[in-house]
Amino acid sequence: MKHSTSLIALTLAAGLTLSACSDASDSAEPAPATSESADSSDNAATSENATEDEGHKDMAHDHPEDGGAPPAGIEEAENPTYPVGTEVTLTADHMPGMDGATATISGAFDTTTYSVSYTPTNGDAPVTDHRWVVHEELVDPGEAPLADGAKAVMTAEHMPGMKDAEATIDYSTQETVYMVDIDNDEMTMKNHKWVTESEIEPAQ
Repeated sequence: MKHSTSLIALTLAAGLTLSACSDASDSAEPAPATSESADSSDNAATSENATEDEGHKDMAHDHPEDGGAPPAGIEEAENPTYPVGTEVTLTADHMPGMDGATATISGAFDTTTYSVSYTPTNGDAPVTDHRWVVHEELVDPGEAPLADGAKAVMTAEHMPGMKDAEATIDYSTQETVYMVDIDNDEMTMKNHKWVTESEIEPAQ
């Protein structure tokens, strides 16, 4: 009887040991899944950032190939550093392929020029620090310059959804502003608006 009792006790002990091992193994299994989830989250974030960067590049290339005539009322610069027809090198980075590009001056003007942030009227994502919009491309703006943070409706059509959008003034500059023609592997643009004098260097 004692021998039979001992066998039962051993059997129960072995069963408990196996159960404990099984429980430990089961509880350890989800760990790799957590790692995979973290990797998936990182990959998703990386993909989202890449998509956002591509969106900015695509949006930059939404500028029309021909920017058209300057806005009504803008004053031509009398003695600009870079007269119309001058070949220059751009240092602006408004869009891919612009920094270092060779361009030809197609217009030079004395006005107030603004960096603006706005939400396009066509449902596109909000735009921040768009460079540039001149004072003459705002609806009834009053006397220049507008203060940082002021709001005004735009008449500019540099990009889809820009016309009639309400802009917030980020900052402004009084330097001479230029329209330029660009023709390279990255872009072909005529009368591109706008490039400020500090974003231009003599042609190299």
